[in-house]
Amino acid sequence: MKKGVNYYLTGLVFLIVICSDCKKLKTIELPVVTTLAISTIGTTTADCGGNVVQDGGETIVGKGVVWGKEHNPTMTSHEGFSNDGKESGSYESHITGLLRNTVYYVRAYATNSAGTNYGNEVNFTTLAESSTVVTSIPANITSNSVSCGGNVTDDGGAIVVERGICWSLDENPITYNSHTSDGTGSDVFSSMITRLTPYSTYYIRSYSRSYMGTSYGNQISFTTLPGPGQGEITFNPALSYNNVSDVDGNSYKTIVIGTQTWMAENLKTTKFRNGDPIPKVTENVAWKNLTSGAYCNYNNEAVFSDRYGRLYNWYAVNDHRNLAPEGWHIPTDTEWITLINFLGGNEIAGGKLKETGTAHWIPLNSDAKNEGGFTALPGGMLSTGNGYTGMGTNVFWWSATEVDSFYSAYWEVSSSYNLINKGGYNKTDGYSVRCIKN
Repeated sequence: MKKGVNYYLTGLVFLIVICSDCKKLKTIELPVVTTLAISTIGTTTADCGGNVVQDGGETIVGKGVVWGKEHNPTMTSHEGFSNDGKESGSYESHITGLLRNTVYYVRAYATNSAGTNYGNEVNFTTLAESSTVVTSIPANITSNSVSCGGNVTDDGGAIVVERGICWSLDENPITYNSHTSDGTGSDVFSSMITRLTPYSTYYIRSYSRSYMGTSYGNQISFTTLPGPGQGEITFNPALSYNNVSDVDGNSYKTIVIGTQTWMAENLKTTKFRNGDPIPKVTENVAWKNLTSGAYCNYNNEAVFSDRYGRLYNWYAVNDHRNLAPEGWHIPTDTEWITLINFLGGNEIAGGKLKETGTAHWIPLNSDAKNEGGFTALPGGMLSTGNGYTGMGTNVFWWSATEVDSFYSAYWEVSSSYNLINKGGYNKTDGYSVRCIKN
């Protein structure tokens, strides 16, 4: 009986101890947290925060904000989150790595041993930026038009609603000046500017417009070509000129320079000496595949031929029917060199060959003197690779001297310097022709 009493007393004591420990157990709950308002918004960042109002009866082991592009982001479904400490109370958070002009949803969070709880949801939209646009290099410059364009490389996070080119005779043109409108969006675009003034320097800039405003690209300048027939040719008034006519009836001034007699104008005949017509080819693809004589007018505009002459491929120069008038021929390299040496050599002869002034040569027309009366004009060329180029800045004359089966020699003078250059290039190119008397 005594033994049974002992068992009873031991069990009673055990129950009393267990009940005493149960009174000491705490109830642990999820923390309570609120989300603070967004305070600062940038293009890729934002500032916000939260406030851990109650820790839930347990130590906070993590707090911050979690964000995403969908409602109610969580720590397992989000675009990102911050980690801003381990204590109760308010805190600040800095959100980074966002996309521009995008809506984001944010909730504060706090974590204890019971789990993670979230605050109320707030949202914001990141800012956009001004777009970025680059101006393309002008091409196909004529006396009154030019091809150009640009590339909107970055829309800034906003829709580009207009883009194009603005231009002016003054620097830094804006859309208040003349401008094109060439579509919307972020990519490469092309522009065509027309109704320009001949032989004038223009400034162009690309532009792109969004609700963030208008952005401008880099500025580029170019000079339109002289207009058809613009400016009389300035021959050397101190010298005496004679004349010669071709089979077409075109009359050319001629000049004696040293021991040679040269035409003082570029050739413009459309017929060989025997009266056969020289084929006129206007399409660049057809031109580059030719193996027989042909001519063209610069930019396919016949009005340029009166001042600058016509452009011929080397096959026309070398044709047995003869390109030059009776008693004249196309000069060889040896004859070109004789002329150049008489004028003082390659380094200075170019300036002595060029017409003076800027009626036809684009400034600066370096060291132009026209001492010998040759009166070189910048008729440009037809390049089989790049099309028409160089009018106003360069002249290329064929030599009768052949380099090989693909190339022939030419001589070139530029507005930028006073030397004369010799080169060898495709027989299919279109160059000017000067003739020398037999």
